[in-house]
Parts: sequence; structure tokens; C-alpha cells
Amino acid sequence: MTLDRRTLVGAALTLGLIGTAASAQEVTLRMHQFLPLQANVPQHILEVWKDRIEEQSDGRIAVQHYPSMQLGGTPPQLVDQVIDGVADVIWTVAGYTPGRFPRVEVFELPFTVTDAEPASKAFWELAQETMIDEDFSDFKLLATWVHGPGVIHSSEPIETVDDLNGVKLRAPTRTTNMMLERLGATPVGMPVPAIPEALSKGVVDGAVIPWEVTGALRVPELVQNHTEFGPEMLYTTAFIFAMNQNTYDSLPDDLKKVIDDNSGMEFSAFAGKTQQDYDAPAREEAVAAGNNIITLSEEQVAEWQEAAEPTIEAWIEEMDERDLDGQGLYDRAVELIEKHSAE
Repeated sequence: MTLDRRTLVGAALTLGLIGTAASAQEVTLRMHQFLPLQANVPQHILEVWKDRIEEQSDGRIAVQHYPSMQLGGTPPQLVDQVIDGVADVIWTVAGYTPGRFPRVEVFELPFTVTDAEPASKAFWELAQETMIDEDFSDFKLLATWVHGPGVIHSSEPIETVDDLNGVKLRAPTRTTNMMLERLGATPVGMPVPAIPEALSKGVVDGAVIPWEVTGALRVPELVQNHTEFGPEMLYTTAFIFAMNQNTYDSLPDDLKKVIDDNSGMEFSAFAGKTQQDYDAPAREEAVAAGNNIITLSEEQVAEWQEAAEPTIEAWIEEMDERDLDGQGLYDRAVELIEKHSAE
């Protein structure tokens, strides 16, 4: 073999190796969301999804995770970002765009959900029945879930409904705002990353969020009172995990299957359960800090439930006025929650 020929063969082999390495990774997905990477959902749910996708695709799909809105914009813009292709995958709160996903709100009504895992299954099932062709028609829905019990974290102790009078409380969704306003509080809507600054500057007197995110937001350092509702849930928040439809459609069938295998009811249930499971260690941090944990009695919770009932009635009436069958949505959501709770 001459030198020229050896050079040509070597170059061909080198190009072949480079080509093999390049073809091993066929797709890069940009995943965008609003919490820091060390928070529970990014670390224990979204990173798990990322790892599964990369492993099950044999490295042909790479997922680049952009936490804390690193691709720009604000949390309420995440839905449009995944529709427009700014991001390929997003995780967001449905209520960050009030009125855009009206049927989703049924899972956020007060004292409707009691456990995140069966409620997340119910959310996915109801989404397939009533939402997929309208509310979610602009993107590929990957999963739907809710968090564990919503807790009131406040500068002053809150036990009775009357204790809410005049209290400025951060609320995550339109339905939670409706409830708090009816109960006498002054609701202040804002995405969850804004809570620490709002608490430290006195913009709000407290916030309603689940335990699991309090550590990442330093809430137990900023307020010392935490009101729980026993086995009942004052409220929960509905989340959407979605993919750009064109990105999904452009994948070969075997890579679509990888996405599909890590989507749907099973992943929704995993996400809801995982998020609720991380309530306990976050709560322990507040206990260790010596904070005041207020767990309401059954009689006290019953007072709150009675006071919150008009919020459910008002929501049903509003949906009926929009020809969305509010009563039917509510009854079906309750039925599905009970069905999956009994499994």
C-alpha cells in the first residue's frame, strides 16, 4: 500500500468513525421549565424522564434540560414556546395562562382531590376524553399530573376561615384565587419562582403551595406558620408536560415509541406520586427549624369545606355558561378520582 493510498484509507476510516458518532445522536430535544434544577420536580421527575429517553433511544435522542427559564421568557409563556418551537418539551402550570385550559381547572377545585397519584391518573383519563382535541390540540401531550396537599404558609397563624380576612396570599391558579377571595383573603397571582422575593418584601403575607417546593424557595426561612388540612386537600395545582407537535412528528417511528413509552397515564401517575412523596422531607425541615405546624381538626376542616363549596358551584355555573358542561366535568372528575383511588 502506498503512502497516498494509506492516507486515503485512513481518512475514510476516520470519516466513517465520525459519521458513526454523529449518527448515534440523531435528535436533540430542548426541555424548558421554570424551577431551579435542584428542586424536586426537575431533579426527581424531569431528569428521570430525560435519562429514560436517552437510555431507551440508545443515545439517539439527547435531552438538554434548561431550568429556571434559561431559554428566556416567563413561566406563562412556556405553552406558547412549545407550540412555536422555542422549546421542544416544556413542563408548566396550566393555570399560568388563566382561561386557556378551562376544563383542567376541575382538578384544582377546593377539596376535590385527596391523593396526587390517583388524581393524576384521573386527569390523564379525563384529558383523553374531553381535552385532547380542544384544550391540548396545539401540542403533543406527554403527561398530566397534580401535586400533593396544598398548604397555607403564612407570617401569622391561620386556623379559621376568619383568619384569612385581609391576608395577602400568593395563589397559583385562577380557581385558587376565586376560592381565597371568597374566603376573605386578598389573592395575589404569581408564578412560584416569584414567591421568595414577594415574601421577603412583604408583597404577600403568605403563599399556598405544597410542602415539596418550600425548600427550594426558602419558604420556612421567610414565614414560620404552616396550615395543613389533615387527609383533605384545600387545593392542588394541575401541571402539563408537553412536546412540540412538529418535533414529535419528525421522529422516526422507533423514536416516537420511546417518547410514547414514557408518556401517558403511567408517567402521569409516577410524577404525581413522586411530587407528593417529597412533601414529607420538606415538612421535616420546617419542623426541625422550629416552625409552627398547624394541623386542623376534622371539625375545623369541615368549616373550610362548607365555606369553599360556593367556589365549586360558581365554577360549574361559569363552565355551563361557556357550554362546557361544568357539572358533567365535575361529576366525571370525581368519578375517575374515586375509580383510581380504589385500584
